[in-house]
Parts: sequence; C-alpha cells; structure tokens
Amino acid sequence: MRVDQPLLRRSAPLSQQRRGEADPALVIVVDDDTSVREALSELILSAGFQPVSFASTRELLDADVLDSPGCLIVDVRMPGASGLDLQRHLAQNGNPKPLIFLTGHGDIPMTVQAMKAGAVDFLTKPVRDQTLLDAVIAGVATDAARRAEAAVVKRNVEHLETLTPREREVLHEVARGRINKQIAFDLGISEVTVKLHRGNVMRKMEAASIGELIRAWETLPAPMRQAGAT
Repeated sequence: MRVDQPLLRRSAPLSQQRRGEADPALVIVVDDDTSVREALSELILSAGFQPVSFASTRELLDADVLDSPGCLIVDVRMPGASGLDLQRHLAQNGNPKPLIFLTGHGDIPMTVQAMKAGAVDFLTKPVRDQTLLDAVIAGVATDAARRAEAAVVKRNVEHLETLTPREREVLHEVARGRINKQIAFDLGISEVTVKLHRGNVMRKMEAASIGELIRAWETLPAPMRQAGAT
C-alpha cells in the first residue's frame, strides 16, 4: 500500500493559495504503515500544510493535538482501535474534527457508515495526490467554518450574559417579531421603557440593526433562547 506521488511542487503552497492563511493547518495522519505515514507527511508538507503522524489511535489520543485547527487522515483497520472507533470516540466527546478515511480494505457498508457519521471522504489506497489533497482542503475548510461559527456563538453568549433579566425578556420578544407597543403590554411596562431596554440590548449585543440582533439571537443555544421566554 503506497500513495502515488506525481510532482507537486508549486510556486506557492496550495494551502496558502486556497486559504490565504499565515499559519498552516495541522493535518493528523493515523496509520499503522510507516511507509504510508511517511508518504502522506511528505505530500501534506509539499502542499503547505503541517503534518503530524501516529501509528495508532491510542498514540493519537495520548497526544495533545486534537484541538488544533485542521483535519485527520485515518486508516480504517489498525491494531487496536480502528478508524471508525476513533470517529465514534470523537463524536461521543463532542469533537467535530473532520475525518478523511484512507484504507486498503474499504467496502460499501463501511463507506456508508463513515459518511453517515460525518466523514469528509472515504478513499482507497493507492490514491491520487490531488484527490487526497482536495479532501484535505475540504476538511480544513470545514474545520475553519466550524471554528468561526463557534467563535460567533461564544461571543454572542458572552454578550447575552451582560443583559439584565428584563433586557433578556425584551430581546426574546423582539426576536418573536413583537413591536414596542405589544412588548410593553405583554410585560406590563411603558413603551418608553421598552425602547430604553431595547436600546441597551442592541448596544450590549453589539447589533447595528434589528436584523443583526435577531441573527445573533438565532446563534444562541436553544436552552438560552427558551430561558428568555421565562
């Protein structure tokens, strides 16, 4: 089993051309075949990404790399825990790290299982360099998008926590599409007070418009949105 390697030297690293990032993403390779790990590491490095490799799932889990930006390239069948076991472990621990399966022993049921569980791709050895790199680029992009989304959610949660209980109530009513007069009636306060609270909500949530405010509200975890109704 080997990865075929046509010439991959470019005027600029592929990752920088496609992503425009200063720091390369970490591409984690997990495969019990030394020659495959070496070939993949060379290929990944030549494309401008940073490779790190492990001979088993246990070695990977014992290392402190899974929180780094990037993706995983994982063999399916290895001594000890398999690549599918690793996928289940990450899912159970709330780690949405994008996985690319690369195996010499794939079959349709296995492929379906991996893809249904969220794998970026399921490739068979030997694999064309560009096919693998396309999957890596997709995996890195998926991870970057998830991290950006998580950062937005974290920021909005932090902003929400600065609101008073009454401001949260007003925010919830605004998100429901209620106008000031209706909110005032529902909450038993004056319309002027509603306007004051809504202005504070806009400022604290750093929203320049009602549309931005509602979009921020929709990013919040469901329990927080439901709590705003109480």
